[in-house]
Amino acid sequence: MSQRKRSKGLGSSQLTGGEDDFIPTQVERRSQDQVNQKVSELVQFLLVKDQKKIPIKRADMLKNIIREYRDAYSEIVKRADRTLQAVFGLQLVEIDTKRHIYILINNLPRPEGQHLCRDKEKEKMGLLLVILSFIFMKGNSVKDSALWEFLHLLRVYPGKQHSVFGDVRKLVTEEFVRQKYLETTAIPLTDPPEFKYQWGPRAEKETSKKDVLNFVAKMQSKDPTFWASQYSEAEANKATT
Repeated sequence: MSQRKRSKGLGSSQLTGGEDDFIPTQVERRSQDQVNQKVSELVQFLLVKDQKKIPIKRADMLKNIIREYRDAYSEIVKRADRTLQAVFGLQLVEIDTKRHIYILINNLPRPEGQHLCRDKEKEKMGLLLVILSFIFMKGNSVKDSALWEFLHLLRVYPGKQHSVFGDVRKLVTEEFVRQKYLETTAIPLTDPPEFKYQWGPRAEKETSKKDVLNFVAKMQSKDPTFWASQYSEAEANKATT
């Protein structure tokens, strides 16, 4: 993943914020071995979830792993996050502070041009990068009809099974949305219903508008400054990260 878009990662407020069914209490004394075991279990749990880039709910961490160790919740999660960063180059980031939803982002430096890609899903991530580029170049929001027309030009058809991507409509509208790479919003008073697509919080964390603009410029053999508006936005976005 690109490292130009950095995240602050977990802070103490993110780890101890209130939840309807859980308010962390004073940490009880536990043996180091007990805490180490829970840290190991949580790291494994998070890695399994990340294989499909499934957003992780704090409630699930509590229910499935932490359980009777809720009093040591903050310590366990902080140590699991440090282990993920040190061993796997992954960082646990909260993307929804109200519902306490987290994702793992890649925190390792990548060579120029390798954005959002993991070897096993390189093709899908390549398509995603193209979609993110299209959205950014069109003003950060596109109608679903415009997106399908664009993909049609690339010989990627939503109603036809693709040899690499499979069911493209399902990939875009369900998988990429569930993974928080894309967000959809219903357009009011449209019949039949229409939607618009925007970057999701995972895309915001794992890449940057500057990287995407550089990708587009490279594909079209132009200088990024050719697109004055997008270039200004990308530079401003870079300055705030």
